[in-house]
Amino acid sequence: MHFSESIFQTLKEKKIRFCTLELKVGYGTFQPLTEENFQNQKLHREEFFLEKSSTEILNLAKKEGRRIFSIGTTTLRALESAYDYATNSFRSGRGTTELFIQPEDRLKSCECLITNFHLPSSSLLLLVSAFAGKELVLKAYQKAIQEKFRFYSYGDAMLILGKR
Repeated sequence: MHFSESIFQTLKEKKIRFCTLELKVGYGTFQPLTEENFQNQKLHREEFFLEKSSTEILNLAKKEGRRIFSIGTTTLRALESAYDYATNSFRSGRGTTELFIQPEDRLKSCECLITNFHLPSSSLLLLVSAFAGKELVLKAYQKAIQEKFRFYSYGDAMLILGKR
C-alpha cells in the first residue's frame, strides 16, 4: 500500500532488508473507540503469522542495533505482540493481538513507523501518539491539514523516525 515496485527496488539496492508478516485485519480497525476499550485496555482481535525467516531478520537487526521499521499500525500491533520483552527477541508463529496502544505506552519492537494520517478519536491516532508523542503528532496533523494532505487508509503517509 505504501511502496511502489520502484521504491522497493531502490530500497533493496540500498541493502535494506525486508521481512514478511501475514495480517488478518479486522473491521475493528475502522470502528470508533468505546468506553469498553478503555476499561478493558483491549481492542478488537487481529490474527497474524510471523515466519521464522522473518524473526531471524528482525532479531539480527535488534542484536546489531539497526532500526526496525513497521509499515502500518496493524503491523506494529502484531510486531509488539510477537516481541518477547523478557528475551528482547521476536517469536515466530501464529498469534493474535488485542493490544490497545496509547500515548503513555513505550514500545520496544521497532523504532520507526510508516503510516497514514488517521482520523481523530481513533485507536490508530492514539497508537501514532504513543510512537511519536502527542505534541509532534499534533504539529504534523496541523501541517497535513494546512497542506491538504489526504487522510485515512489510502491517503498520504508519514514517516516517524524513532531513536536508535
